[in-house]
Amino acid sequence: MAPPQAVIRPAVPADLKAVAEINAHYVTNTVITFEETPPTVDDWHRKLADLTGRGLPFLIADLSGEVAGYAYVGPWRPKPAYRNTVEDTIYLSPEHTGRGLGGALLGELVSRSIAAGPRRMIAVIADTGDGHSIALHRRFGFTEAGRLTEVGYKHGRWIDTTLMQRPLAG
Repeated sequence: MAPPQAVIRPAVPADLKAVAEINAHYVTNTVITFEETPPTVDDWHRKLADLTGRGLPFLIADLSGEVAGYAYVGPWRPKPAYRNTVEDTIYLSPEHTGRGLGGALLGELVSRSIAAGPRRMIAVIADTGDGHSIALHRRFGFTEAGRLTEVGYKHGRWIDTTLMQRPLAG
């Protein structure tokens, strides 16, 4: 029997407890996010309100009623001239990796971001020694734009980031 297919849909407030739990796993146990303290559910409510208020997508991979992952775009930088550039964020529940959910989320995120009007999407990918995030972004038209060395320090180690970008509008 084939596994159930995830539904990619907009996030709603009821999803945010699960989003916070997924994110807390990565904040606490990995270096793929430079956060050191997991955002609270209230923080996620504010983020959802901010992003949807800007007309930007915040998506959920819903697997039979369970939040299996999430993705969103937010402003890349706070300075006004960057207002047409967004940065993507994608996280999967650890028990749901390797099933194609990252690609499903990123594909829908790109489509909805194009509809929302930004010109460029940036990915800032922590170098964990695992190339999965870079490969995923390449599959969706991202190209490498640079590398920043030793810009993060977490769990006793220095971390590089790879910058990738893709056009959303011509």
